[in-house]
Amino acid sequence: MATRSTIALEFADGTVQQVYCHWDGYLSNNGWILQNNYSDPIKAGSLIELGDISTLGPEIGEKHSFDNPHKYGTDEYFAEQVRRQEFTTFYGRDRGETGCEARRYENYEDYCKSAEFEAYNYILRSDGQWYVSKGCSPRMSLTEALAVEVQEEEE
Repeated sequence: MATRSTIALEFADGTVQQVYCHWDGYLSNNGWILQNNYSDPIKAGSLIELGDISTLGPEIGEKHSFDNPHKYGTDEYFAEQVRRQEFTTFYGRDRGETGCEARRYENYEDYCKSAEFEAYNYILRSDGQWYVSKGCSPRMSLTEALAVEVQEEEE
C-alpha cells in the first residue's frame, strides 16, 4: 500500500510549486531523503520541475524505463531493483504521462489554502528549511519531526 506525500518548494519570489509522490512518503523514507539530498533549493527545483513522482530517490537520475525490463526472479531483475533505489522515477519523464506538471501557487498562503494534501506534505521554504505536516496538521520543522520519530522508536 502506498504512503502518499506531496513535495513543495517556496521560491525566492514567494511563489510555491508542488508535486505528488506516490510511494513511501513517511518520514523515515521521503522525509529523510529530502532532508539529506534536496536541501539545496536548486536541486529541489530540478526535482519539482520534472513533475509528479512515483518513487523518490536520493538522486534525480536520468530518463529510464518505468518498469523493470528484466524477467521477475532473475538476478538481473533484483540488481535493477537495487539500482533503482538510487534515483527518482517520474510519471512524466519515465512513463510518458501528461498532466503531471507541478501545481503552482501565488504565495505560501495560497498554497496552504488551495494545495493538494496527502498523508505527508513536505515543503522547502525560502528560509532554507524543510517543513512537514501529516495530513492537515500544522507544519513542523522536518529536522524536528525526524528527531521526534527517532526518539519515539527508541522508547
